[in-house]
Amino acid sequence: MSRWTGTWLSGPGAALEAIDNADGPVRYRGERLGLPERGPGSVASNGLRLGALLVDLVLASLVTSVFLRPDYGDPATMWRFNIWAGLVWLVISSVGVSLAGFTPAKALLGMRVVRMDGTALVGPFRAIPRSVLIALVIPAAITDKDGRGLHDRLVGTIVLRTR
Repeated sequence: MSRWTGTWLSGPGAALEAIDNADGPVRYRGERLGLPERGPGSVASNGLRLGALLVDLVLASLVTSVFLRPDYGDPATMWRFNIWAGLVWLVISSVGVSLAGFTPAKALLGMRVVRMDGTALVGPFRAIPRSVLIALVIPAAITDKDGRGLHDRLVGTIVLRTR
């Protein structure tokens, strides 16, 4: 059986797996990029990144509650509160990553977003689409062997540990 037939018959994921395995097996995330296995400069784990997202969302809700009072008994008020909290998160995430490479939670947990081309700042033209894609959830949930989410691959960034 030919290679393309074998991958096609094995299901849609098998073709992508064959492409990913073209460089050979990897022992850890970031190995193909020349990054260390652990410590500063290594790829941040999905759990650590999810933790930072949750802390940033809580921070956005707290900031929003300074300006809007949540009313847990009124769905319309809570809907408005959640929309504003999402927008506050989008601003916190976009501005933080654009100017410093991290959000408050990423700084707290020891992570930083860096560009793959080595440029010092991520910049707004990468940070804003990256944040919007994270808000869509699915692009951030799909990762490759190097630990980069689809949102990071699309804008040319990666999340690394700083400690």
